[in-house]
Amino acid sequence: MSAAVPLSDATSDRLADSVARPAYDRSRVTPGIVHLGVGGFHRAHQAMYLDRLMSQGVALDWGIVGVGVLPQDDRIVQILNRQDGLYTLVEKHPDGELVPRVIGSIQRMLHAPADPEAVLAAMTDPAIRIVSLTITEGSYLVDQVTGEFEADHPSLQGDLRPDAIPATAFGFVVEALRRRRAAGTPPFTVMSCDNLPGNGDVARATMTAFARLKDAELADWMDAQVAFPNSMVDRITPVTTPQDIEQLADGFGVADGWPVVCEPFTQWVLQDRFVDGRPPWQDAGVQLVDDVVPYELMKLRLLNASHQALCYLGYLAGYRYAHEVAQDPLFAEFLLGYMGSEGRPTLPDVPGVDLAAYSRQLIERFANPQVRDTLARLCAESSDRIPKWLVPVIQADLAAGRPVERSALVVASWARYAEGVDEQGQPIDIVDHRKEAVMAAAQRQAEEPLAFLADRTLFGDLAQQPAFTTPYLQALKSLHDKGSRATLAEWVTRLR
Repeated sequence: MSAAVPLSDATSDRLADSVARPAYDRSRVTPGIVHLGVGGFHRAHQAMYLDRLMSQGVALDWGIVGVGVLPQDDRIVQILNRQDGLYTLVEKHPDGELVPRVIGSIQRMLHAPADPEAVLAAMTDPAIRIVSLTITEGSYLVDQVTGEFEADHPSLQGDLRPDAIPATAFGFVVEALRRRRAAGTPPFTVMSCDNLPGNGDVARATMTAFARLKDAELADWMDAQVAFPNSMVDRITPVTTPQDIEQLADGFGVADGWPVVCEPFTQWVLQDRFVDGRPPWQDAGVQLVDDVVPYELMKLRLLNASHQALCYLGYLAGYRYAHEVAQDPLFAEFLLGYMGSEGRPTLPDVPGVDLAAYSRQLIERFANPQVRDTLARLCAESSDRIPKWLVPVIQADLAAGRPVERSALVVASWARYAEGVDEQGQPIDIVDHRKEAVMAAAQRQAEEPLAFLADRTLFGDLAQQPAFTTPYLQALKSLHDKGSRATLAEWVTRLR
């Protein structure tokens, strides 16, 4: 194949026929959405759905203005702007087939630290009717135990000063709404697409709480006038590697500075609650519903909690990729056992979904060898993930008198992983915004077996629940004495 073509509007007609590209005139696309936090997931999911609509000749007035909120986002801003907002989404199928598609729904990118006023100008444009968010679960600053907004968080103090130039998502959203209200411009909808329960409700609670610290009247107006729909989002999207970039250039002739790779599966369940219109997402495969809760609980307690169930045990056993773990019959049996005995019993009915079939499909998705989702990614930021995804399962099962042995092993495997040394004595790079506290608790386990579990901000009162602490302590001791795989084998055999 000849030299790869640098991706841009001017060169898109030179791409190989094997690369799908926007089937619409991008010069006709006008902005309708500002998105804060343009990472791989947003580009594999929400931006892709919008591109689907535009390829049908509709929603051309819903183009995306992407915003990099963090200083380190300058690189993706530069790359995407150099490519006129274009990037390649590569679906990786289990049989090795790669399906690339150039996505054109992002019009342009802004870097908030470099030009905050440009971001506010975009957000106050009357054409912008939705501000969407993928800012990560921890960025909503919710206390894990009380559920209250962490108003004293250091990252917010600059934005709370009078006449502050915003630096956080909270600051930008609230200041943009303040300016729109003052100008008589209708508010936009705030659409959270982050992976946490009741994401729209959380966004409403935290952003109005932040606004109340600056202007109580504005907070009341936001609470009454701004829509915060809930959503459930799902698509496994691993970090793009240099090999992915090379594979796209060598195999398809596309020189893309930051493509995105993902699994074929995708799902978006969205509460139909908007203040100033929305794209006809239902025509692109989005499920528009009144109540997202059953779907989000299904995903959080089965998919997300199962990711945690495989990542620590798998890493300690010597695996480094999710597909390696899911292809191991021992681990697959454990995951299906968790979902069937502990996860699914906590769920309400999910309209239109066979939960047993969904569980089996999850194992197939995890086992896709082409996705190469790293266990290190799944193990990261566990202090945000375990309290939201697994602890509610444990609490519900304990309240109902159901078994929690498998969940106890998962929590114990995190506690063992957090010690920072694997079973071969090699260091583990713990990635967690609460790294120091988590690792310090894990280091005390030899003298205080419940030290890790005693952190109420992560586990509530689980350390005082014998029905949980008994299997937890058994699991933790076994992980230290026998190792991950031997412990898992004993658990699976005993719980069959």
